[in-house]
Amino acid sequence: MLSRQERLALSATISAALTALAWVGPAARAQEHPSSGERLGSVRFEVSCSAAARTQFDRAVALLHSFEFAPAIDGFVAAAKADASCGIAYWGVALASWGNPFAAGQKDPAQIRRGQDAIDRARRAGTGSEREKAYVAAVAELYRDAEHRDQRTRVLAYRDAMAALVERHPEDIEATIFYALALAQSVPPTDKTYAGLLKAGAILEPLFATHPDHPGLAHYLIHSYDVPSLAPRALEAAWCYARIAPSAPHALHMPSHTFTRVGYWQESIDTNVASAAAAKRAGSTAEELHASDYQVYAYLQTGQDAAAKRLVDSLPEIGARLDPEAVGSAAPGVAGVFALAAIPARWALERGAWAEAARLEPDPSRFPHADAITYFARGIGAARTGDEAGARSALDALERIGGRLAADGEHYWAGQVAIQRRGVAAWLAWAEGRKEAALAEMRAAAELEDGTEKNAITPGPIAPAREMLGEMLLEAHEPARAREEFAATLRKEPDRFRALTGAATAAAQAGDQQAAAGHYARLAKTCARGDTPGRPELAEARRFATEGSPR
Repeated sequence: MLSRQERLALSATISAALTALAWVGPAARAQEHPSSGERLGSVRFEVSCSAAARTQFDRAVALLHSFEFAPAIDGFVAAAKADASCGIAYWGVALASWGNPFAAGQKDPAQIRRGQDAIDRARRAGTGSEREKAYVAAVAELYRDAEHRDQRTRVLAYRDAMAALVERHPEDIEATIFYALALAQSVPPTDKTYAGLLKAGAILEPLFATHPDHPGLAHYLIHSYDVPSLAPRALEAAWCYARIAPSAPHALHMPSHTFTRVGYWQESIDTNVASAAAAKRAGSTAEELHASDYQVYAYLQTGQDAAAKRLVDSLPEIGARLDPEAVGSAAPGVAGVFALAAIPARWALERGAWAEAARLEPDPSRFPHADAITYFARGIGAARTGDEAGARSALDALERIGGRLAADGEHYWAGQVAIQRRGVAAWLAWAEGRKEAALAEMRAAAELEDGTEKNAITPGPIAPAREMLGEMLLEAHEPARAREEFAATLRKEPDRFRALTGAATAAAQAGDQQAAAGHYARLAKTCARGDTPGRPELAEARRFATEGSPR
């Protein structure tokens, strides 16, 4: 875990990024030379292009390593303009056009066309070496025969092509780094062995020790270990990344992936405040919303509801600036749409404001899995306020959305909607008095959720199924079984507000005052910056910490 000294240094780094950020913004993207104050980390990619092109090329690769896709594309195009024979520059355009490799779902046809066009340009311009040609051939696998080859087949072909490139050129550090990224992005969310992620991490860690200022190494270590059991391994990279590339909004956001996994809520808040400000300055609205979603999630876990509400209230203004089709930072347009749905849903459900959740209004988009979030929250809110008709309506909407996603080949998101549908169905059964059926349905939802991983687009489930199962068991007066479910939730989602309060309540109901005191003390510590008096659960935790017994 981070030492106190490291945490203070991190806070200072983030504060400096907020006040003196060197991000040049979209208006400066077309400049021939990078801004003198820009800090993107240290990258050296050997190419056979002219000296002027190499300068542009290295900067573009640094931007690419931080998933700043639009400015990276501009940089690669500038390199190609500086040297018409620099065909490898279009390799960069093609890879940047693929967008965030960790974003679940099928790539948009426009992305595919941009990538295919870049591959054609690279081949027409030519490359100065066999190695550069191999880079172009590798990235071409992501786009080759996309009309007939499914996306996962192409991702695996790209991974294997990068492995072959590394085998031929073991001295090429950039090839090794991009191969590790290809490994991590090819791991399916259902693989609980984490073998591919561990392999990627094992490649990256020794390189990070010898190249501590490389943005891709820190970034990809965070992604490689972005699962609950591996997240502590990424703490050093998370601590370093914002310092390496503070001019990249996504580099300021990425540490929060690790901080969220280990319950470092204030660190997540601080780094996302910096990221959202940088993204706004850069015109990357989807990235701003993505950082805001992580920020709201952390505020809600620490009882800082007033701060969360300010972000909720800011959504109309931010959303009005969102272009879902824009090529920007790591967060694609869908991430912005996702956040616009997720933040209000979290605001209601995390506080147990069931009537508010039931009144949420869907804002239909072309991203059904984002729309499903609102119906999920509405369904739970309706069921938990006794509105059985409202819950059934939400359930029907989730059924339709799940079917549409499955028909479109969006199998990951169809699976996530299936979990949401079961959660709503469970609370509806509970409202109808079918207690055993409700518990069975919620347990099925929890088992489905256990069998997959959250996508990087979200800091966590809108409402974890196991946590809801624990709450249902509390209502069924089964505190011993409820404790098991809250403990399982906390192992996966450390220091979640509702899981801590549920665990404390269950322990107290079971007569284990010592355990209840421990959970309340943990909640009070986690919410040290929380509102006063704050939510009733927080007020109870603070009172318990003072008086030593529950009401």
